Amino acid sequence: MFEYDTLRLIWWTLIGVLLIGFMVTDGFDMGVGALLPFLGKTESDRRVMINSIAPHWDGNQVWLITAGGALFAAWPLVYATSFSSLYGAMYLTLIALWLRPLALEYRAKIDSSIWRKVCDLSISFSGFLPPILFGVAFGNLLQGLPFSLNNLLMVDYHGSFIQLFNPFSLLCGLVGLVMALLQGSAWLMMKTTNRLYEKARLVTQISALCTAILLVIGGFIVNNIDGYLIISSLDHRSVSNPLNKEAIMVVGAWLTNFELYPWMWFAPIGSVVISLLALLSARLKFDAVAFISASFINACIILTAGFAMFPFIIPSSFDPSHSLTLWDATSSELTLNIMTGVAFVMVPIILCYTAFSYRTMFGRLDSEYIERNNHSLY
Repeated sequence: MFEYDTLRLIWWTLIGVLLIGFMVTDGFDMGVGALLPFLGKTESDRRVMINSIAPHWDGNQVWLITAGGALFAAWPLVYATSFSSLYGAMYLTLIALWLRPLALEYRAKIDSSIWRKVCDLSISFSGFLPPILFGVAFGNLLQGLPFSLNNLLMVDYHGSFIQLFNPFSLLCGLVGLVMALLQGSAWLMMKTTNRLYEKARLVTQISALCTAILLVIGGFIVNNIDGYLIISSLDHRSVSNPLNKEAIMVVGAWLTNFELYPWMWFAPIGSVVISLLALLSARLKFDAVAFISASFINACIILTAGFAMFPFIIPSSFDPSHSLTLWDATSSELTLNIMTGVAFVMVPIILCYTAFSYRTMFGRLDSEYIERNNHSLY
């Protein structure tokens, strides 16, 4: 159907789309969950917040599952390397994601204020931890992971769990958290009223400002850390083998693509400018504009990382020539062709269903609605 190098580029794009879809949709779930103990001061307010995400949270989480499945099928070596290198962080993420459905589904099963408080803290924990760990993971990818490959392409990780939490990765973790808080608070602006609306509006403004500041700081740091460059490799259409290239580490190399393709600057510049637009929109009570702006910020931040690292997927700080790229870490041409055919059919169907479900559940929630439907809601 397509040439091998074209298929590789298609799947680099599709997995990027899946990651953006996850951060835009599940991002507001995590953000609302993280804010639950802080904005929901009454039981009624907490139920309004929970039920604002209730129709969508399980479907939104599928974006992450789909991205993981696509990663396994399209980039098996990337999947193996990331899971073995980031094993501890991924387990913590899974624990947090397990807590959310348990807390949401069983919160109302026991009529106890202590039980509900435990569930609320679990929901908040499941909202705080994953975006921080996702940011930490991206921060480590930008710095490179200490791994190497043997002649059988088996991965040997030379780092430790503690080393993942370095200053730059923690900054990226903080960016991930404010992204989720911004997305969640902007969602609450569209879904709530009165006192809860005003609280969400304030958080949206603060989160948008923090996002812009952190992105500017992160940009300066990225310009002064080691990036990666490929200096020789085989034809892109050859069989995938990460060992058939030579790569080096160079300070500021992550800006190379932006110098070669100036149009890519729309992503980093857009992430800062749109953050200010989100702040202004929240201040002027343009609720939909604030949420759309927050969604575009998520997309721009992920695109910025993708553009900077292209074609690297997982750089190796132990041996740069063992780094994994989209040209040499993919599945076979036949596998990618089959996956592409399935994706071209299924992705539009999924997007249409998602749009339909959001349209059907559109509208604001308040305490009166919760009381009228007390036994049918979370």
